[in-house]
Amino acid sequence: MGKERKRNHESVGAYLRHLAIIMDGNGRWAEKNRISRVEGHRKGVQTVEMVVRECSENDISFVTLYSFSTENWKRPISEVQALFELFNHSINEYGPKLHANRVRVRFIGRREGIPGELIRGMDSLEKMTAANTKLTLNLAINYGGRDEILRAFRRIVYDKGQEAHTISEDEFRSYLDTGEQPDPDLLIRTAGEMRLSNFLLWQLAYSEMWFTGVLWPEFSPRDLYRAFSDFIARKRKFGGLKNT
Repeated sequence: MGKERKRNHESVGAYLRHLAIIMDGNGRWAEKNRISRVEGHRKGVQTVEMVVRECSENDISFVTLYSFSTENWKRPISEVQALFELFNHSINEYGPKLHANRVRVRFIGRREGIPGELIRGMDSLEKMTAANTKLTLNLAINYGGRDEILRAFRRIVYDKGQEAHTISEDEFRSYLDTGEQPDPDLLIRTAGEMRLSNFLLWQLAYSEMWFTGVLWPEFSPRDLYRAFSDFIARKRKFGGLKNT
C-alpha cells in the first residue's frame, strides 16, 4: 500500500481534479452488524474523514459527497432527526480539523427545512474555511439534482428576464451550486447500486463512473486507490474526442 499510495500521490491529482461520491450502505452495514442505523451513519463519518484525508494527500482539488438528498425526508422522522444531530456533531468535531488542514467546506442544496441550529453551524464552518485552498469539500445536504437545475433556471430567468433566450450553457452552469468548479471527473458509488439517484445530474454528463459492492462504512483506502487506478487507466472521450 505504501508504494501504491506514493505512486498515486504523484499521479492522481494530475488526472483527477474533482471526485464525487454517493455514499451508500450505512443502513445495510448497521443491519448486518445488528446495531442501529444511526450507528451505521456514525461509522460512515469515519470513512468520510479517511476519503478527505487521502484526496488531500493526492492533490485532488474538489470532493463532493452526497450527504442527505431531497428524497431522504421520506425516511422515519427519528432517523432524519438523528442524521441532523450527527451533522451538527460532525461540524463541531471535524470542522476545526478541516480548517487546520486548509480544507474549504461548502454546503450545496436547499437550506429550507434544515433545523436552524444546523444552518448556523453550516454557515459558521463555511465562513471559517472560506479562504482555504488545499481542497474544497462540497457536502450536499437537502440536495437533489433536478431541484438544483430548477433553482438555477429560476434564478437566471429572474436575472435575465426577457433576455432568457440569450443564455449560454456556460452562463447557465454558473448558476448551479457548483458553478465555479470543474465538473467531477469521477463518480464513485458504494453498496452495489448503479444509478445516479438525482445527484449532480448536469455536472456528471461526461464523468467516469466506478461502482463497488462495498458498503460505505467498510470502504477502505485500498478501495479508493482501486477506483483511482481504474480511472487513470481509462481513455476518456468527450463527444467522441479523446482526452489528451
